[in-house]
Amino acid sequence: MHHRTASTIVLGLTAALALLALPGCSPSAAPTTTSGSDSTAQRPDDKGDAKRNAVPMTSAQLRERLLNVNDLGTGYTRKPDRPSAGDDVTVLGCPALDDLGTDAATGSGGGLDFPRRAKASFAHSSGGEVTEELYSDAAIKLSDGTGRIFDAMTGCPAYQVLAGSTPIDITTQEIPAPRLGNEQWSHLLTFSSEGADMVVKQTAIRDGSVLLIVSGSPALVDRHLDTALTKATAS
Repeated sequence: MHHRTASTIVLGLTAALALLALPGCSPSAAPTTTSGSDSTAQRPDDKGDAKRNAVPMTSAQLRERLLNVNDLGTGYTRKPDRPSAGDDVTVLGCPALDDLGTDAATGSGGGLDFPRRAKASFAHSSGGEVTEELYSDAAIKLSDGTGRIFDAMTGCPAYQVLAGSTPIDITTQEIPAPRLGNEQWSHLLTFSSEGADMVVKQTAIRDGSVLLIVSGSPALVDRHLDTALTKATAS
């Protein structure tokens, strides 16, 4: 059993912990129509992936392409950036995720440890939250790293993590992703801890050498995904 930070193994876990701690947090309903992963999505070596050899962006360039409160509309506030090292996380009941810990810890690509990255999180007055993450690297690296984690997470329909000393039960459900970019992944995660439940939607889109991940309240993810991708991939 391996230990690692939330940023390298459980995508969106930090946001989930924060939301579960909110006063009055209640179960979130999944969207009635969903759009996510598509096994027929083009691989980065397929014809038609014209951006696969694009030079990766720097972290500074990615930060300029993140959504801001003006892009999101009324009711949003930017959340303070959290330290990159989160609570120590232990994965229980999912060997595939546990195996990724070795790769992540040794820098072999088991986690999303791409060096060019940017992240922003926002809270909405309704109580929902949405987080955007941008990464840039060679297309094949983005594809392999992201696919490996999403496959591991959806391959374990139910497992548990210990975030510090807090046990959190997680169930995952792969859902159809919107046909955007060159590759797409999407799933719903239900986090249960100490009587509080929360549903988080997470959708990842790879467009050439850029990877976009939007996670949070399902309705907010659906609302802002297109805008985030348009801004992230603008010429």
